[in-house]
Amino acid sequence: MFRLILFISLFPIAVALIARWWFGVRILASLGRQSCRCDLTRWMPAPGDEAIVHRSEETAETFGKQLRLKALTEWTEQDPKAAKSRENTRRFGLAVPPLSGLVAVFAVMVGKIPVMGAITIVIAATALAAALGLLSLPLELAAIARAARKAREAKSFPRQDDEESVVRCAIAHAWESTLPPILRWIHK
Repeated sequence: MFRLILFISLFPIAVALIARWWFGVRILASLGRQSCRCDLTRWMPAPGDEAIVHRSEETAETFGKQLRLKALTEWTEQDPKAAKSRENTRRFGLAVPPLSGLVAVFAVMVGKIPVMGAITIVIAATALAAALGLLSLPLELAAIARAARKAREAKSFPRQDDEESVVRCAIAHAWESTLPPILRWIHK
């Protein structure tokens, strides 16, 4: 029974790792270091940014992270229920795999399940967190698309290549954050 659950649980983990690499890590590695220039009169700082001086020239990765933060803030204001659901999915991925590992270790110590069962429990909990993270991602991507549309309309970036790189990096940051932290730690 544990082997069947283990085998079934490895599939969503593999899909999540491949998707994170293809849509997140690969994009950030190829476009993230590109230098981009923005118009500071049209590009507002990210929410919670306390810096006095802002630079008009940064990497696409930095501007992408700022665009994603803006999108998440706007999304929280427009649709707080969906944004809170996405944040709860992230918290689930943060808490459940380590807690399931702790419970599994104690169950092995007490002799209630074999070691293979403990490993299966941790992997199944991680697979569930990864699947929920992937399922909640489209709403965040839609919020980033709305923020990108506003940045395009405001003409925040004089060059279209810079704008495209920033949008792709913002989307890549969203894909990169979908995995539970335990898988991000393994997949660095």
